[in-house]
Amino acid sequence: MPPSDDAPAADNFARERPPSVGLYERYRLVRANSARLGASLSAEDLQVQSMPDASPVKWHMAHTTWFFETFLLTPHLPGYAVFDTVYGYLFNSYYEAVGARHPRPARGLLTRPSLAEVLAYRSHVDEAMGRLLAVPLDRAARELVALGIAHEEQHQELILMDILHLFAASPLKPVFGEGFRPAQAAGPDCMIDLAGGVVSVGASGDGFAFDNETPRHETLLRPYRLASRLVTNRDWQGFMDEGGYRRPEFWLSDGWARVIAEGWEAPLYWEPCGDTWNVMSLAGLGPLDPAAPVTHVSFFEAAAFAAWAGKRLPTEAEWEHAAGAEPGCFDQLFGAVWQWTASAYSPHPGFVPAAGAVGEYNAKFMVGQMVLKGAARATPPGHSRIAYRNFFHPHQRWMFAGVRLASDAPAAAAAGADAFRADVIAGLSPPRRRLPAKWFYDAEGSALFERICELPEYYPTRQETALLAAIAPELAAHIPSGATLIELGSGASVKTRLLLDAAPQLSAYAPVDISATAVAAAAAAIARDYPNLRVTPVTADFTRTWGDFGEAERLVGFFPGSTIGNFTPDEAVGLLRGVRERLGPNGLFIVGVDLAKGRAVLEAAYDDAAGVTAAFNLNLLARINRELGGDFDLNGFAHRATFNAFEGRIEMHLESLRGQTVTVAGRRFDFVSGETIHTENSYKHTTEGFESLARRGGWRVATSWSSAAPAVGLFLLTASPEI
Repeated sequence: MPPSDDAPAADNFARERPPSVGLYERYRLVRANSARLGASLSAEDLQVQSMPDASPVKWHMAHTTWFFETFLLTPHLPGYAVFDTVYGYLFNSYYEAVGARHPRPARGLLTRPSLAEVLAYRSHVDEAMGRLLAVPLDRAARELVALGIAHEEQHQELILMDILHLFAASPLKPVFGEGFRPAQAAGPDCMIDLAGGVVSVGASGDGFAFDNETPRHETLLRPYRLASRLVTNRDWQGFMDEGGYRRPEFWLSDGWARVIAEGWEAPLYWEPCGDTWNVMSLAGLGPLDPAAPVTHVSFFEAAAFAAWAGKRLPTEAEWEHAAGAEPGCFDQLFGAVWQWTASAYSPHPGFVPAAGAVGEYNAKFMVGQMVLKGAARATPPGHSRIAYRNFFHPHQRWMFAGVRLASDAPAAAAAGADAFRADVIAGLSPPRRRLPAKWFYDAEGSALFERICELPEYYPTRQETALLAAIAPELAAHIPSGATLIELGSGASVKTRLLLDAAPQLSAYAPVDISATAVAAAAAAIARDYPNLRVTPVTADFTRTWGDFGEAERLVGFFPGSTIGNFTPDEAVGLLRGVRERLGPNGLFIVGVDLAKGRAVLEAAYDDAAGVTAAFNLNLLARINRELGGDFDLNGFAHRATFNAFEGRIEMHLESLRGQTVTVAGRRFDFVSGETIHTENSYKHTTEGFESLARRGGWRVATSWSSAAPAVGLFLLTASPEI
């Protein structure tokens, strides 16, 4: 098919967004893009229909032309002469109100009209559309032109879908275009917490939208989690290696029937090659990229994979809310693959179809299909948007469809996401910027802290562990039978085992940590190794809330790791008072304290030669980037650790190395060179100083122990009669 001289190259089709132009220029560009897609195809390529769901490229070219002729030129251009009256029958797709049509499965049999006649038809209509668009149009006509342009863009993606299906059936495995290679890999995989609540979804009214995207409306979402990236080919191979296509327990009934009837063993276009796989794409047949998003899977396959992974598919409203509220947290929302949702394609509340024949455009298909969100690499640039609703039958695989996983989220975790956002915005807004140290401990931060604890310079963990091992029997003798041990900021719960081994009279253990990943992993390991212990993990900020520990008569708090030093003296007193109230008048509280010592030892411990503490500090910025859509340049900030002798504390800061502007959650923050974000304090107490804090917090020291130098202490506190 001859290309238009000013049409963009096919290799750039899915990369470049057309400029903002007038209605006629938009029409001309989209028509030229369609011509460009056919430029590398032979007349035979343009004619063949590879399956009933597909259509010949020649038919697509004629059908989109028929749309403009039927809905715009005939009713709106005075004196317009229809190119050929029989074309209405040949190229109508499904508009019953317009008249009868040629059966879809037989479109490949339309050898007449010829390609030359179809091209002449396009030229005839394009010339007439130029005349129509040269004069002012009423609003209804302008909206029809916009609909026709969007309709042709949809058929451009359909052309690519159909050509790939045709070429995949050929033993020659033809190449359509190198620019249409599969989407590339994304960042690390994690689940992003979203609070949900009452949210607005649907088209906002700004710019073009299909009628099925309307009206915008409110819906209630429970707290949920959405994957930061798409499921990859490597992920899918894990599903296959564990017999995913042979295990009916993962499949919906209709999906399993398809697996059996059609012999599904892998995604469409995967071809075995020895011990590996090749995959057919518009760039030809080539080795499967394990890191690329899996593509060409049906809804049934997507749902089965989610069940195997212990997750689920997001609902349409969840995907749309996440894409609008936290777009910076997610990779590959647009431009990689369409993403299946768990939502049936049905009308939004209050939906009213467009008047006339075009009302059939979307409304008549609102049954038996599932919604996909986003956009694929083959989607014309600028065509999709957050509210866009793509839809296909659940068994279909030839479209560019992939998977993003979701799961339910505990309300506490979702509340934690809101609290993180609030603390970061509040901490970065004043002239003296600071961020609470509790937010260090996401999954990566927790792992880095475990590495810090193994460093030769970092003495607190090593000294406290040795001290606890030595005194555990003596300490355990103070713990009553049947008590519940509550560990605040539990992390990996390594030291806890020393106490659990020494105190078998404990009936329950409740690790409380702000990191859901850390607390879940630690609780699972403890439950496995101590089968007689009731383990109840709690994801929470222990300075604000704890869980419900039932009817336990005695509660024992455990707060090792000298974490009390992260609080200012007044904050420490407030924390101690809160713990006193929570544990009750019979409660016990075991607290680890880093005792005062010299500057050289302290600064080495918090600025290690291997740079692990620096990575731990900078990871807080990485977390802000990932979870709050931040754009911190980690190379633009440096870790600083200094001893503040006046305050008796080590301070950790992140210093801006240059003047720069950072955006977080839609807010801008300007930094000058040398400005710092204060991220952590670690107070070092004398024995007498900590006893004074304990008294102010409603406790008295029953007994205490200290290690050899560099000294740390463990204090057993009992509740004072008066708080």
